[in-house]
Amino acid sequence: MATVNLDDAKAHLREIISGLNPGKQLTIVQEGEPVATLARGRPKQWPCKAGSAKDTQHWMAPDFDAPLEDFR
Repeated sequence: MATVNLDDAKAHLREIISGLNPGKQLTIVQEGEPVATLARGRPKQWPCKAGSAKDTQHWMAPDFDAPLEDFR
């Protein structure tokens, strides 16, 4: 389990929470002793919706479907 100092947690709490993966825990320590545990909850919905990229342009290499050298 990852740990972070209380002073660092106070200064960078927003960044710490956004970097915490769902289901993982982080222990906050003060003077070497654990004082709290942070856990990010699971998302309630998928972060994107089906069809949300339909109007965006995508680039594909001209040789995308060419055979690879290793498989010739």
